[in-house]
Amino acid sequence: MNTERSNGRALAAVFQGHGRPFELRDFPVPKPGVSEVLVDITCTTICGSDIHTWHGRRNEPTPCVLGHEITGRIVAFGPRAPRRDLRGLLLAEGDRVTWTLAASCGHCFYCGEGLPQKCESLFKYGHSAIVPGREFSGGFAECCLLTAGTGILRLPDDLIDEIAAPANCAVATVAAAFRRTESVEGSTVIVIGCGVLGLTACAMAAAGGAAEVIGCDLSSARENMARAFGANRFCGPDEVRELARDYSAGRGADLVLEFSGASAAVVTAIDALRTGGTALVAGTTMPDQPVPLDPNDLVRRMLTIKGLHNYAPEDLVVAVDFLCTAGTRYPYASLNGGSFALEQINEAFISASERSGLRVAVFP
Repeated sequence: MNTERSNGRALAAVFQGHGRPFELRDFPVPKPGVSEVLVDITCTTICGSDIHTWHGRRNEPTPCVLGHEITGRIVAFGPRAPRRDLRGLLLAEGDRVTWTLAASCGHCFYCGEGLPQKCESLFKYGHSAIVPGREFSGGFAECCLLTAGTGILRLPDDLIDEIAAPANCAVATVAAAFRRTESVEGSTVIVIGCGVLGLTACAMAAAGGAAEVIGCDLSSARENMARAFGANRFCGPDEVRELARDYSAGRGADLVLEFSGASAAVVTAIDALRTGGTALVAGTTMPDQPVPLDPNDLVRRMLTIKGLHNYAPEDLVVAVDFLCTAGTRYPYASLNGGSFALEQINEAFISASERSGLRVAVFP
């Protein structure tokens, strides 16, 4: 679809709440405001958070247009819109791009603290209710209006849409996780939860020179994929503590990354750490059971526990770079769970729900 040839209107798949089908509606194609950029969407992949919202496990304002793992081509710039991407490269109409899943102001307290994803005036794509003039704010549509404060990144021609789209959520979040930890070279690293994020974490840990990369998942069916993405060992949650000690001279893991989304996995992560180790918790983004924590254990083992939610613009650059360099050693194409047209959005969500750990792509 090309918004310049659409008679002034474009389609969006409107989410109206759990248990209700998406409704395809057409809206006027917006003209970019002063600092905005209009993009034709080329591909959007269905993220796990989209599935949770569709199932009613997460609440989003409705009606809305879901989808935040997006690629597209620039159609038009507002008069003061950014003309350079996150690398400083010139942007032009027709450029194929992706962009940060959130837009931030750049000057509030949290932006100043290096936490733009917690901006006091944050705008998140695929998470906002439709309002007049801003109907196109998510990925399951034919176009998207990029607001001021969005980090835009040109995509290399050899990075296909189905692999590039998850960069602006899954892969960038993992890049942020490693940015928040120390070098993994020579370390014992455990990755709990071997979905798209966890597999990417295995790959980044292996590419970063980790001595041991241990994948952990409730499903033994994910072992082959974890090994293909760089894990040299695999186990279930009940085995991870002993396995970590077996391959670290009895100490335990230097770093444990949690991407499973279960509070029980946080307990497992802490238990598997060596004295002085770090647990980074990033998968638990919905309410769950509280996690017991013995402060005596925390103090005496000198543990570090970090939380991570989303990422900063610089992490998107790292994510795309990884996919184009070290990431080419890993079978990212195997994570493609199938392709659907926008008009098949309901079928696409059913398929994605049944194919956990893969990314289903939707093409306008």
